[in-house]
Amino acid sequence: MARREAVIIGAGPNALVAAFYLARAGWKPLVVERRPCVGGVAVTEEFHPGFRCSAVLHTESLDAGIEREMQLARQGFRRIGSETNLFASACDGRGLALSADPRRAAEAISAFSRRDAESFTKFAALLERFGPVVKRVMRQAPPALEAPAAADLWALLKIGRQLRRMDQRDMYRLLRYAPMPVADLVGEWFESEPLRAMLAAQGIFGTALGPRSVGSAAVFLLRAASAGSAVGPQALPAGGLGGLSEAMASAACAAGAEIRTGCEVTQILVKDGAVTGILLAGGEEIAAKRIVSGADPKRTLLRLLDPIHLEPSFVSKLRSYRANGVAAKLHLALDALPSFAGANQSTALAGRIQIGPTLDYLERAFDASKYGEFSAEPYLDVTIPSLLDPSLAPPQKHVMSIWAQFAPFRLRQGDWNARRDELADAVIRALARYAPDLPGKILARQVLTPRDLEEVYGLAGGHPFHGDLALDQLFAMRPLFGWARYRTPVTGLYLCGSGTHPGVALTGLSGVNAAREVIKDAR
Repeated sequence: MARREAVIIGAGPNALVAAFYLARAGWKPLVVERRPCVGGVAVTEEFHPGFRCSAVLHTESLDAGIEREMQLARQGFRRIGSETNLFASACDGRGLALSADPRRAAEAISAFSRRDAESFTKFAALLERFGPVVKRVMRQAPPALEAPAAADLWALLKIGRQLRRMDQRDMYRLLRYAPMPVADLVGEWFESEPLRAMLAAQGIFGTALGPRSVGSAAVFLLRAASAGSAVGPQALPAGGLGGLSEAMASAACAAGAEIRTGCEVTQILVKDGAVTGILLAGGEEIAAKRIVSGADPKRTLLRLLDPIHLEPSFVSKLRSYRANGVAAKLHLALDALPSFAGANQSTALAGRIQIGPTLDYLERAFDASKYGEFSAEPYLDVTIPSLLDPSLAPPQKHVMSIWAQFAPFRLRQGDWNARRDELADAVIRALARYAPDLPGKILARQVLTPRDLEEVYGLAGGHPFHGDLALDQLFAMRPLFGWARYRTPVTGLYLCGSGTHPGVALTGLSGVNAAREVIKDAR
């Protein structure tokens, strides 16, 4: 059998993006996916008869350049926009609905604080000025800081030049904000607690940080840059995130890639320090010059690869890479739309809904996870996608997708199989404080614990972003210092998943950055 130019492990969004760019370069990459469908953490699945939902992540911030170059609209991808980005019920029963338009958001904020309304307009403008620098960092491979080559120095110089073009005060602000706790950042700008909490939550979503954790502001800035908004992504894909993945797969195949689902990789084959191919669960071997893994770093390098091919010091460092998830997912089939306090019309609920009214609430939710417990009052990021896309539920019915933090991968007491219903009950109680009629409208529910995310979706530690987003695991240290340029110690083996830079959201940038480095090495 002919030796493949490249084999890509997994068919998640970053892997599909990498497949497209390798195919566009004239290669014929083969994508092998363990599950029967493409998408990884971006899939739409039926959890109750007639009710479908984005199974793991429920929002995306796909890079506009990738979307344009893959021509995803031609492949059927379509977003459904909402007037509201993010809605939250305040403790006093009022509601705050923020639009992506800073002017309209400021109008809503003025009901809570006129000073904050003025500050928000300035804050949004500042983030927009930060955008070009942050996006440039996200769209390139991190420099090899341990031994920089000329290309690395040139890349750093270009970032430095872009910084120098900024207003001097803006440059100092960006450099100062990144290592801060996000609570301190929003505290400097705003006085109203609901607004502070809505913004701060963007810095802790999906990672083991509280709003008062050092470096959570860096996560906030990366998310704001990728979403183009201080309050996170707005539009939802038609058909759920599975619609995005299917469009990506079609684009990759049209460019020349081949995709095989239902093919589980059990081993990465190595000889004399270089990859030779992969071994599938059925015993089939596929020879390849290069392997590009969309799986997380620990699964790739400690499970699919025999660690005997790695230096003991590298293995030790990788085992210390923090990749235990702190979030669970809950899906509800609803008989009717619930009523949230302060939501005067259904349009307020068509974007994302946040349960986490104060900074203290968010910090207490995080505290529980530090000691091996899930929070009795969790921070929740919620969508009701059937409001925008009725095809996801039967007529007049709805689906609710709930991202619940904090729920640690390892529990101090009991196990997730025994405690999954206890978690679901806590989530529903938290929702019912702001939507009292919700419990009576639940027809069915599905709980995905961090253990489920590992076992069903192949995420080591149940972490949807393949590793914590923290200062020591970002940029040139993601996943490890000295190995942040998508390469691994094994010649011909690359990483392209969210465990690589920038890895902060569903942007596709890890995939395109990795493909660029693979092609560069081949030349």
